[in-house]
Amino acid sequence: MKVLLLYFLFVNIFVFILAGYDKNQARKNKHRIPENTLFFFEAIGGTIGLLTAMLFFRHKTSKSSFIIKFSAIVFIQILIALLLFINNINIFTIALFLTN
Repeated sequence: MKVLLLYFLFVNIFVFILAGYDKNQARKNKHRIPENTLFFFEAIGGTIGLLTAMLFFRHKTSKSSFIIKFSAIVFIQILIALLLFINNINIFTIALFLTN
């Protein structure tokens, strides 16, 4: 369980820093981080980090296509969590299986 919590902590901190870096690059009109990279890290567990970065840095909050894709990933994550809960599947057992 500690490994899983550390994983989510790392991914969320990383995506927060990545989005902040992207915002900084946007202000300077320099090379940006692709949106698909941000979506990838959101999909593998960085939703809270990306959402926090969006609100903190005011980044991508006015781009409707980004908001729609962000929301779709959140919806899919909620749906998966509900299916796991309804079927009484322990996520920690799955995580343990995947890490071995």
